[in-house]
Amino acid sequence: MSETPTRTRLYAHGHVVAAGFPAAETAARLREDPDAVAWIDMLDPDQADLEALAGDFRLHPLAVEDALHEHERPKLDHYEHHLFMNVYGVRLDIAGTDVRARKTEISAFVTDRALITVHKSPGDLDRLVERWDADPDLAAAGGLDFLVYGLLDTVVDSQQAAVQTLDEAMDRAEDGLLEEGGAPRPVRLFGFALRKALSALRRAVAPMPDVVRRAAGAEIGRAGDKLHPYYRDVEDHAQQTAELIEHSLTRINELLDADLAEQSNVLNEVTRKLAAWAAIIAVPTALTGYFGQNVPYPGYERWWGFLVSTALIVISAAGLWVFLRKRGWL
Repeated sequence: MSETPTRTRLYAHGHVVAAGFPAAETAARLREDPDAVAWIDMLDPDQADLEALAGDFRLHPLAVEDALHEHERPKLDHYEHHLFMNVYGVRLDIAGTDVRARKTEISAFVTDRALITVHKSPGDLDRLVERWDADPDLAAAGGLDFLVYGLLDTVVDSQQAAVQTLDEAMDRAEDGLLEEGGAPRPVRLFGFALRKALSALRRAVAPMPDVVRRAAGAEIGRAGDKLHPYYRDVEDHAQQTAELIEHSLTRINELLDADLAEQSNVLNEVTRKLAAWAAIIAVPTALTGYFGQNVPYPGYERWWGFLVSTALIVISAAGLWVFLRKRGWL
């Protein structure tokens, strides 16, 4: 095997009995202890790394191929000797108007006594390990089922936290987006960034209730009945997260549409005012053009003629201003 970063653990009766051993030794250690289950995690392995484990754990070539490819959809596939699962852990970074949803793709082979995870990019494994170590009694009762449950629970928790953070960020942006006259440009950019992050998360979150439901019914180990309530809890959280992300997408779209409508209203108001002032200016222009260029006007070449034409211009313009003012155009 190549120098792929690898973490290994051997569990027996809910406790870690070995850790940090070479992945190639896992099958032999499991044969020595019939009650033990194992976890192997590999960061961005190549074909040779996975094929080295494929013989010991009878991994299907199609599943190995999916584990090596990036951007696989969240899913749970059944093969003859194992399950193959693909999920996404999520971390959210917000800095000013920049919103980044960082996803860690995790592929998992679930055999009868081993959980083999493949990280296609660096992720926070310590949180997963802490989740497993937090409940040794349930780990002892659940065995491999517990390891799979812990993985799904950690992934769904990360997704739920990210979506809730986006929803709270939307609360802060809402007042700015609904501001009279349209939102300031930074607020509008923040709204677009929120929508982009929600759309990216949706692809990772939406399939999760089905993935958890199918994992709960897969009878991974002998402790399925004991862990069914825990799986249902994770499925409930996954469903809540999926519903929240749909609600948030609808909400941010409505907010951005409302801001666009307000901008259109402002633009219409400005257009009306420009048209009104153009009409006011056009009246004296027409009058002076008529009297000055076409025919002699009353008082032509008389001193009082200038006063008459000036009064007519002022009265016409003022009358038009009053009329447009009453119509709300000014």
